[in-house]
Amino acid sequence: MSTSSDLPDQRVIEKVCDLELFDAKGKKIKFNTIIAGKKVIVVFIRHFFCGSCQQYVEQLASVPKEKLEGANIGLVVVGCGDWQPITHYAEETGFKGEIYAEPTRAIYRELGMISNMGGTPQGEERKSYLKRGPLFNALRSIWRGPLSKPSLIGKQGNVAQLGGEFVFEPEKKCTFAYRMKHSEDHVEVVDLMKRAGVDL
Repeated sequence: MSTSSDLPDQRVIEKVCDLELFDAKGKKIKFNTIIAGKKVIVVFIRHFFCGSCQQYVEQLASVPKEKLEGANIGLVVVGCGDWQPITHYAEETGFKGEIYAEPTRAIYRELGMISNMGGTPQGEERKSYLKRGPLFNALRSIWRGPLSKPSLIGKQGNVAQLGGEFVFEPEKKCTFAYRMKHSEDHVEVVDLMKRAGVDL
């Protein structure tokens, strides 16, 4: 099993490149298409109703578009649910970039991401993107997900699946990897951008 920051080897990357995701209209697309042509930051979130991940994607949405374009770097979000929640998720988070769905979680597994329901361990500092307390966050997640869009219930994805952050170069090479160890463990946005070469 990979540790949180082990880079995936070339065999894994080649396998992942051939796996499929869905775009916001339900069209299948191979992972290779997403990372081809330029450096791309791929952020794997948990399920589409996860309030902690929504806060993280809200912060990603605040990264100036011109900073990414100036560095010729793409920013993509992938969720582990079905494709139907994507449009709602983009509206709720304000994220204007590409969002994809990977309901089989095959890419998650191949890249070494694990399943875990735990939050920030006692004694560990909570990440700065977590602006809301756990209880309020949970209630807000329910309101923004199942209650506001009951048609999406069951389409959000596996609630135990964790995500992570990866930076891919055009030649199918991964130069940065971080896998969440618990449900509130995305890499700080500033640190992620720095590792990718985006000057904030």
